[in-house]
Amino acid sequence: MCFSAQASFTASAALLIVGVATVRRARTRSELPYAWIPVLFGIQQLLEGALWLTFPDRAPLLNTVLTHAYSFFSHVLWPIYVPLAALALETVPWRRRVLIGIALAGSAVGLYLLATLFTLPIVATVTGQHIAYESPHFYALAAMSLYLLGTCASLMFSSHARVVAFGVAAFASAVAAYAFYATWFISVWCFFAGVLSVIVFLYFTNPRRNAQALGATRSSEAL
Repeated sequence: MCFSAQASFTASAALLIVGVATVRRARTRSELPYAWIPVLFGIQQLLEGALWLTFPDRAPLLNTVLTHAYSFFSHVLWPIYVPLAALALETVPWRRRVLIGIALAGSAVGLYLLATLFTLPIVATVTGQHIAYESPHFYALAAMSLYLLGTCASLMFSSHARVVAFGVAAFASAVAAYAFYATWFISVWCFFAGVLSVIVFLYFTNPRRNAQALGATRSSEAL
């Protein structure tokens, strides 16, 4: 989390526990990418917790490594991964076509931000009890638009109501993070989104989804 190492480690532990429970509920391979989201957020929060321990100037090299490892999640992984996870769950043809387009857009911005990690290295500093990541290219209008398209809008195009709920919640948290924590937007929004990823678990508790997954499993076994 953005407030302390202890908070980050606590959030990480909670997300990893929820994440493991979520992954265990996946019944088909197509559900696994979506089920892994809380686990990945847990790893990301673990990285930020470790990053906290490198301030102030305790381990400059480790600070740089952890900053870029965390930024790989925040900048590169999510705009690429989330649309693909939503696509894997989708069965409605027109929604799949839309999600393919969004996945391409998310991959484009993710690869662009990956390139900037090498050309414009990110620096992390502690200001006002939060970690600030110096990443001006992330806030470019085109980059931010495509990023939100990949991480939030992709979920909103799902035919599954509980997936849509996660997308809406993620977008609302982005607006709140920018409105109240603009200087620390990356860290704060990733924390908000991580906490909200428990909504992913709710998808796997839907009785209707369980019945559909069981039917699909039996059909594949019959074939």
